[in-house]
Amino acid sequence: MTAPGRVGVIADDTLQGHLLSSAVKSQGYQVVVSTEPDALEARWLSEDALDLWVVDLSSEDRWQVFLDTLLERAGAPILFCDGQAPARTDARYPKWERRLVTKLVSFIGKPPVEERLDVIPAKPPRQQIPAPREFQAIAPADRPQRVWVLGASLGGPAAVKVFLDCLPDNLPVAFVLAQHIDGSFLDTLCGVLGRDNKIFCKVGRDGEALRHGELAIAPVEYAVQFRHDGRIQSTGQPWEGPYAPSIDQVIQHVGEGFGQASGAILFSGMGNDGAIAAPRLSAMGCPVWAQSADTCAVSSQPDSVRETGCVSFSGSPEQLALQLVERVRKELNVQAG
Repeated sequence: MTAPGRVGVIADDTLQGHLLSSAVKSQGYQVVVSTEPDALEARWLSEDALDLWVVDLSSEDRWQVFLDTLLERAGAPILFCDGQAPARTDARYPKWERRLVTKLVSFIGKPPVEERLDVIPAKPPRQQIPAPREFQAIAPADRPQRVWVLGASLGGPAAVKVFLDCLPDNLPVAFVLAQHIDGSFLDTLCGVLGRDNKIFCKVGRDGEALRHGELAIAPVEYAVQFRHDGRIQSTGQPWEGPYAPSIDQVIQHVGEGFGQASGAILFSGMGNDGAIAAPRLSAMGCPVWAQSADTCAVSSQPDSVRETGCVSFSGSPEQLALQLVERVRKELNVQAG
């Protein structure tokens, strides 16, 4: 049996059809046909042609005969959309797309996308950024003074690894990684990300403490939040929505736990996870950055956050690492003032 993910789009409005097709593709599904109702070819109605129809018609009365035929002959289930899609630059777009994705997953499951950790080469670290002198005199802290969320999906592990490899010793930042991945690969991911650098990587399970110079990977099987003493706490509930872990929830909970000591970087990935919480974090005065599209394996995730207008810096993983080091150095100088 073919892996689920083949979608057909039917819309009587060209722009609506384009928005639906783009949203479906950005999640990793394959749009095998996108058409207006009166141009639909009969061959697409066969049982093995695709896995799901996504249908949006501005007037059901106008297309009643077509709908009767579709309901009778379609070999795949049909998802009827409820309302005009907002423009991608509209603040309502991320929530609209999230609702669509949730429905897609409920109908046909997650798209057949696999993150290949074995293709990330084992090699010496990239050019490591020299540690500024300001980092040398930092006293150990019981609670991290800066906590940055790293959000990633497809292509993210390779980008995050380059970012971590560039960071200097004694960086006074704790990281939380929200990576869309099968939970059985978390331990492998820890080993890959910490292989060529001084960042200690661990799975951020209930009760684990966030510490400077460490990266905690958000678990897949349950959602977590962050206590004011810097420890991770399980909510006892699964992640909300179609993504696990949810980048939006991790950003939200880090912001709630650490306030203006928070930051977020969105790396390579599909979909729009992060596009709802990142603008809220930015509105608190916290930095939100994103990997540049030309350096991503897949750029739809950081692009979706950029489109909200909250991203203040975009760059390659190396440039993002340098930007973070420089930002922290300036903050320490101001504090020493």
